[in-house]
Amino acid sequence: MKVMVVGAGGREHAIIKSIKKNPKVTEIFALPGNGGMANDATLVPIGAKDISAIAAFAVENKIDFAIVAPDDPLVLGAVDALEEKGIKCFGPSKRAAIIEGSKAFSKELMKKYGIPTASYEIFSDIDKALSYLEDCPLPIVIKADGLALGKGVVIAQTREQAKQIVISMMRDKLFGESGSKVVIEEFLIGPEVSVLAFTDGKSIVPMVSSMDHKRAGDNDEGPNTGGMGTIAPNPYYTPELAKECMNKIFLPTVNAMNKEGRTFKGCLYFGLMMTPKGPKVIEYNCRFGDPETQVVLPLLETDLLEIMLAVSEERLSNVQVRFSSQSACCVVMASDGYPLKYQTGFEISIPDGIKNDVFVAGAKLDEKGRLLTSGGRVLGVIATAQTLDKAIEESYKKVEKISFANAYYRKDIGKRALLALGK
Repeated sequence: MKVMVVGAGGREHAIIKSIKKNPKVTEIFALPGNGGMANDATLVPIGAKDISAIAAFAVENKIDFAIVAPDDPLVLGAVDALEEKGIKCFGPSKRAAIIEGSKAFSKELMKKYGIPTASYEIFSDIDKALSYLEDCPLPIVIKADGLALGKGVVIAQTREQAKQIVISMMRDKLFGESGSKVVIEEFLIGPEVSVLAFTDGKSIVPMVSSMDHKRAGDNDEGPNTGGMGTIAPNPYYTPELAKECMNKIFLPTVNAMNKEGRTFKGCLYFGLMMTPKGPKVIEYNCRFGDPETQVVLPLLETDLLEIMLAVSEERLSNVQVRFSSQSACCVVMASDGYPLKYQTGFEISIPDGIKNDVFVAGAKLDEKGRLLTSGGRVLGVIATAQTLDKAIEESYKKVEKISFANAYYRKDIGKRALLALGK
């Protein structure tokens, strides 16, 4: 079976390593992939947003199954283009991917179908947005409507800061057209929980919960990033809360998308806040989260490719999706200065004994076959263990064995989770 994975980061490397375990898989292609995936997949230099080239490659190489992982190609309609060519896919259609592609759409969906979320206002007119900020409660959350590399959400503490954010998004086009419309919403308090879920549009199967660490610095200080590390499961996500989320959020979302004629098939990501008034949706993503995937998939005991095929064929209810009772930790090793200015091009040294536990995000191979840093987030270093504290300890032990100039990582991944567990 020939499988194609669209994307280039640590999430895609985690997916590739998982599907590689399936004995039916004869070849895996990564489009474009990165140098750190070269031992696990054939790298194909086609960008994730080059939809026509992706579809043409799939046909020419007789691909049996395609996995479209990042948000951009999903929102641009990569799955539609592939399916039109007769290629089976894992991932939502363009019509369904709007749940992440437009924050205004997702907020209106939740309002229409009674799915708990923060109160909000939507603005396409900058003057009206600035006027609203004159007397709204603070702090306030400002979101660019469209995709913005995970950086389109800002929490403003003061009115002046809020106004500057709106001006930078709407007038100065910080995120291009993604910020021409903004969502301004209530600031929620409580522990955050990430839940990824498989859905074929009929049934939904949540994966093990996780906790992301978005800030660049220890103690959740510094600028927002794409994610500096994750742990799973999230101790704040109790069985009682899981049941409440299934009944009030997960199933209603799948049903709402069906009613809107936008049936969602793939991985639906729920960013949740456990507020004093119960769980509320902060955001939806139309795909596997990054770096949540890097801790969730190592705990998956059922064959990932078999699940994905079942989702594609709308028979998810026939598959027993099982997860280990262990815990997992992922520490992201980044280039110092990320997410702002940083240097790249440094050689990465990873001992053979731990290569299976490293998901490569930002690296390339040079002409001598050396692996060099090429991005802000460089590696995700993974460990699983019977307890969370042991998984964290093992992950950091592996981090210490890896070296590249300019390496930076947080020293407190999982600390909040351990406090929640009373450790």
